[in-house]
Amino acid sequence: MPRPDPEQPEQHAANDAHDHAATLKRLEQSSGRLAANAIARMDETLPWYRAMPPENRSWIGLVAQAGIAAFTEWFRHPETPQAISTDVFGTAPRELTRAITLRQTVEMVRTTIEVMETAIEEVAAPGDESVLREALLVYAREIAFATAQVYAQAAEARGAWDARLESLVVNAVLSGEADEGAVSRAAALGWNSPEHVCVVLGTAPDGDSELTVEAIRRAARHAKLQVLTGVLGHRLVVIAGGSDNPLNVAKSLIGPYAAGPVVAGPVVPDLLAATRSAQAAAAGLKACSAWQDAPRPVLSDDLLPERAMAGDPAARDQLVEEIYRPLEEAGSALLETLSVYLEQASSLEGAARMLFVHPNTVRYRLRRVTDVTGWSPSDVRSAFTLRIALILGRLAAADTPS
Repeated sequence: MPRPDPEQPEQHAANDAHDHAATLKRLEQSSGRLAANAIARMDETLPWYRAMPPENRSWIGLVAQAGIAAFTEWFRHPETPQAISTDVFGTAPRELTRAITLRQTVEMVRTTIEVMETAIEEVAAPGDESVLREALLVYAREIAFATAQVYAQAAEARGAWDARLESLVVNAVLSGEADEGAVSRAAALGWNSPEHVCVVLGTAPDGDSELTVEAIRRAARHAKLQVLTGVLGHRLVVIAGGSDNPLNVAKSLIGPYAAGPVVAGPVVPDLLAATRSAQAAAAGLKACSAWQDAPRPVLSDDLLPERAMAGDPAARDQLVEEIYRPLEEAGSALLETLSVYLEQASSLEGAARMLFVHPNTVRYRLRRVTDVTGWSPSDVRSAFTLRIALILGRLAAADTPS
């Protein structure tokens, strides 16, 4: 039986190394042509590539060239870990991830790999074809992971930047500093300037604020609302656009709020005016503890008396301008009748006796009060609001020089 030649394994290893070196040299010589073929294939098969501006096409060409160069280097030292994402995608600006989608990048990588696969027989040294093909398959897998990583990092960075931008807009509205800059930043976040805007305030739940914000966005999508939202301190703030009914808006978005009052400010025409809605909602949230039976959610206008008593000058002015002034302009009979009716514990007969008129006259005048102000004296809550408005109106009249 013949003895095995001890030099045979070393001879095979030497032959493999020689084939590998030959393949590597041919791969280096062909890299420029392979990159040009990949670009030509993209131009032929990818409509979105043809439609791109020349600058972006040139960046994609550099990425394809870098990909082939990185494969050559990886084939040279397959045992050495390679930073493929840096080697390949580092040649293009970060803005390229905004110019082409992940799907388009996958198509670009697939096209380049296919071009390299078709050239294996030509590029590989005789007998080294299977080695080059296997190396290309492994490299394609690594490129796929690198692509996913690049886009994931870009999405995370973009999400963090968008969150900061949104927080700036929300804070500007809440602090009364909203300007054209805030409108511009909101537009960058996808805010399409809806005609009806309101602000909803409440307590933020404990835990991850990002989860709370995402829950608000899901609720807004379901209600077909545009929102800008954020957690500022212990408050969850939502600027909502697309509905002229603030109570319905608050009901649609109330789920993510923590227990406690939720207040909706009045509807305003645009984001610049949203400060007024935010300030009304904030004043209502502060004064809501004075109305223990307040509904949830509640309108800031329904909290006018509590807000006025808590020192909110906007609420005082609104009660005077929307209730006292119209009654004053409608004639002294309405003001006198309302005042006496409230003093007589909402008794028609008692007010009629004090005014020396028939109860039907009192009833008619009270209906006129409701028509003029929108508040019904026969309703307990409305009567309380009307009483506060009368007090504030008289105080304002007393402070006005005659």
